[in-house]
Amino acid sequence: DTGSQVCSLLWSKNERELLSSHGFTQNQLTLWKYPSMVKMAELTGHTSRVLYMAQSPDGCTVASAAGDETLRFWNVFGVPEVAKTAPKVNREPFSHLNRIR
Repeated sequence: DTGSQVCSLLWSKNERELLSSHGFTQNQLTLWKYPSMVKMAELTGHTSRVLYMAQSPDGCTVASAAGDETLRFWNVFGVPEVAKTAPKVNREPFSHLNRIR
């Protein structure tokens, strides 16, 4: 039970978690573990109904917009994984061909 109206839902790109935004009475964001739907955290700070949420491309940060005309950024889903470094590319022309001499 959320205890208030659900305004939007957002799935984590990296974990099995669901983030919900709410209105009256607490105007909070709630993080749920899926599939058990155990409440993991409540994020408060907005003074009006949270109308919209968007997730960053790396899947870690969530931006929320509320009726109180504020935009908040939350590090909800952890830190991004370290990207693997790309292999070095030989810039010499025809380097992919075997040399005879």
